[in-house]
Amino acid sequence: MQPLRNHAQALGLLLFFCTFTFHGAAASEADEQLEKLYDEAWEFNLNESPELATSVGDHRANNRLDSVRVKDYLRRDKRRREFLQRLQAIDRQALSDAQKINYDMFSRKLRDAISEADFQGYLIPITNRDGFHISFPELHRRIPMESVQDYENYIGRLRDFSRYTDEHIALMRQGIERGMVLPAVSLENYRDVITPHIVSDPTRSQNYTPFKKFPESFDSDTRERLSKEAQQAISESVVPGYQRFLDFLHDEYVPAARGQIGASALPHGREYYRYRVRHFTTLDISPEEVHRIGLEEVARIRGEMGQVIEQTGFEGDFASFVQYLRSDPRFYPTSKEQLLEKTAAVLKKMDGELPRLFKTLPRMPYGIREVPAFIAPLTTAAYYMTPAGDGTRAGFYYINTYNLKSRPLYQIEALSLHEAVPGHHLQLALQQELENVPPFRRFSGVTAFIEGWGLYSERLGLEVGFYEDPYSNFGRLSYEAWRACRLVVDTGIHYQGWTRQQAIDYMAENTGLSLHNITAEVDRYISWPGQALAYKMGELKIRQLRALAEKELGTNFDIREFHDVVLRNGAIPLDVLDAQVHAYISNAGRAATE
Repeated sequence: MQPLRNHAQALGLLLFFCTFTFHGAAASEADEQLEKLYDEAWEFNLNESPELATSVGDHRANNRLDSVRVKDYLRRDKRRREFLQRLQAIDRQALSDAQKINYDMFSRKLRDAISEADFQGYLIPITNRDGFHISFPELHRRIPMESVQDYENYIGRLRDFSRYTDEHIALMRQGIERGMVLPAVSLENYRDVITPHIVSDPTRSQNYTPFKKFPESFDSDTRERLSKEAQQAISESVVPGYQRFLDFLHDEYVPAARGQIGASALPHGREYYRYRVRHFTTLDISPEEVHRIGLEEVARIRGEMGQVIEQTGFEGDFASFVQYLRSDPRFYPTSKEQLLEKTAAVLKKMDGELPRLFKTLPRMPYGIREVPAFIAPLTTAAYYMTPAGDGTRAGFYYINTYNLKSRPLYQIEALSLHEAVPGHHLQLALQQELENVPPFRRFSGVTAFIEGWGLYSERLGLEVGFYEDPYSNFGRLSYEAWRACRLVVDTGIHYQGWTRQQAIDYMAENTGLSLHNITAEVDRYISWPGQALAYKMGELKIRQLRALAEKELGTNFDIREFHDVVLRNGAIPLDVLDAQVHAYISNAGRAATE
């Protein structure tokens, strides 16, 4: 998963569109109209979001942070409505096949962004583990830090943090007035992620990290100047900004937080959650239907888990086996080094197996990092950071080394295959390397596809020699059960009135996750309605389409070709994926009979 949303995700209400140039035959008039619209929308978004621009390789405003005032969101919403009106005036039937996909995705993004604005979702800009205050200390990892200008730009953003914080505070005050606030339970540990950044010595700030080791080309005078300017910016902007945000949360926001945990408690909450279900699954489906699918999947997976328990020779029921896994020290690392080494070994093995599964592999490498200490207690077991859009930074798989007693070794294979390869890194790096597609297709995300692919990738390990240890296979199934439980728990919390403890108990009864992870996950679902539904719904669609291709093509089915079809368009809505795979089956079937 990607629980720390990169800036493109955090600004999901913005759109990512750019020029699309056709090769070969001249583009039709309708194609040209659509391309012009992409041009304008892309330029608008780069101007609106310096952080987005930086992330995709446009460095014209690397010294500024975004503007997040209510009037900014209203202005962006107005332009989106204008874009949608112009889009609807274009004759879709006159478009080329490639542009029809772009048209449909453009339309979906516009409509979803407008719906989010209608519900004023922007008034809740943080969650219990995500937001500007959590991502900012890691800023230096997401921007260029090679030249003197890069360092000066970074200092510019440090200076801008004070304004940035005040705008978030003003935005959240509007949220208080309109009843758009987080649940109180999501704010229980808010101090823990803020106080580490309120330092008396600016050199101890995490934002000072890049000034501890400069590029060798910098002379001593330049180093001294930049260090002093950074310390001043941290002391006068960053630290006071964090202090004001802490005071605001303590004095105003936490007292106003809502007691009910479900999104249904928000203004127009049940309608809002129904929209979020459609948005995150990309399907026209109801919360009730998602809940039912989840119950069926949990029951199916529990049956498979029971078979694996028998293979281990364990004598006892499911609950006893899970308790055994949670309590026996042999299943847990004794040091963070052991955890990291085991993870690296799993991925090195998978790197060698990738050509058996894929025709095309990404050029961009990936690395492994520890989750930062200030957020580790509140976040999940791992997450992935995408490469820089301009190719200057690799992708990174972040491993949580906090509380080693909650990081079972038998889950490392499934977790690593999901977050790195053949999961997020392979899919997202390939997406960024696509040619002849608009950059909104390269840099934006469709959660159901991205996370559905990640979960599907866990199962791929079965086909290339992973999960030979039944405990590791149980870990895989436990992870799959975890995603199935999300369908039940997320809809339960936000639509059916479940309590937090009810959700925790359900997951504890049906997965092998540690109680620490379960609690962290449930709190995540509470503060981020609907997002957790994307994983299982996306995986189910990919598996359904693969089963159909295997059945229809028989001996002509090629797993490498199928994966190429799934990945070659980047992250796309599930209905678009369905159409692409059906076309592949039809074309492959005809080719086999010729």
